[in-house]
Amino acid sequence: MIDPKTLQEAILTFANPDNCVAYMLERRWPNGVVCPTCGRTDAAWVAKRRVWQCKSRHAKRSFSAKVGTVMEDSPVGLDKWLLAMWMVANCKNGVSSWEMHRAIGVTQKTAWFLLHRIRLALGNIPASKIGTNEGGPVEVDETAVGPDPYKMHSDRRTKQRAAYGQKPKAIVMGMLDRDSRQVRAQMIPNVKRETLQNAILEQIEKGATVYTDGWTGYDQLAAQEYIHATVNHANEYVRGQIHTQGIENFWSLLKRTLRGTYVAVEPFHLDRYLGEQCFRFNNRATKENPLNDADRFAIAVTQIVGKRLTYAELTGKEANSTAEAF
Repeated sequence: MIDPKTLQEAILTFANPDNCVAYMLERRWPNGVVCPTCGRTDAAWVAKRRVWQCKSRHAKRSFSAKVGTVMEDSPVGLDKWLLAMWMVANCKNGVSSWEMHRAIGVTQKTAWFLLHRIRLALGNIPASKIGTNEGGPVEVDETAVGPDPYKMHSDRRTKQRAAYGQKPKAIVMGMLDRDSRQVRAQMIPNVKRETLQNAILEQIEKGATVYTDGWTGYDQLAAQEYIHATVNHANEYVRGQIHTQGIENFWSLLKRTLRGTYVAVEPFHLDRYLGEQCFRFNNRATKENPLNDADRFAIAVTQIVGKRLTYAELTGKEANSTAEAF
C-alpha cells in the first residue's frame, strides 16, 4: 500500500505516474474499479494510456482516475494535483496561488483554479447535526470578514468608504461542538434573528446546550427547545463553562489565513475558503484522534469525488454562477 508520511516522501512517491494511479485507486475504489458512467465493475486496464476501458458500449468508455472528481478534464498531471492537495491539507495558514505556482511548476492562473477546486472538495459539510451528545454543548458566534477601508492607502480611502457603505463586509456564522471538537462555518446574508436561528435549527440538534454572546439575534432559542446561555462581552468573556472562546479561536485562525496568506478574498469565493479552514481545523491532531499529515491527506483525497467546478463558474461567466448570485 502506497502511504507517504512526509512531504519529501510524497514528492518522491508521486514522481512515478503509476504510484499516483495506485494511490488514487486505493482511496477512490477500495473494492475495485467502477465505471463512472454505467457502474460496471469489470473495466479493463489500459496500461499504455493509464486509463480503464469499460466493456459496455457507451460514451466515455475510457476513463482515468480523475473522471468524476474535482480533477476531471484537467491537463495537470496527478503528480502535481496530489502534491497540491498535500500542501493545502497540511499547511496551517493555507497556500497562496503564487506559492503553489512556484512549488509545483504551473502558472499562477492554473494554480489559482487548482486551489479553488481543492477547496471545493475539502468543504464537505456533513448532513448529520452537531450537539447530539447528551445536550451539547455548542458554541455559536458570527463575525465579519473583509477589508478595513480606514486602513487602506489614503488616496483610495474616500472611494473605499463609499463602496463599503453600499456593500458591507461578508458575514460568517460558525458553530463549534465542544465534545467532538468539530466546527462548521457558512456565509449568511445578515445577523437578523430569523437568519441566525434558522441556521441553528438546521445544524444543531434540539435539546443541545448553546452558548452565544449577548446579541439579540439569539434571543428566544429556549423556545426552540435549546438550553441557551449567554456571556456579555461588554464586561466579561468567560463565566464558568459559558463562553465562546473556542469559536473565537477558529475566527483567529481563519482571519490570520485570509489576511496573511490570501490577502484579498472576494465574497463570492469565501465559502470555499471556509471549507478549507474547517477541514484543517476538524482534522487536526488531538489526544483522542492523533492524526498526522498522511492521514489528513488521505482524508482529503477521499473527498474529491462527485464535485466539479468549471473555470467559467469560478470566474462568474456562467449565468447561474455563485458570483452573480451574491
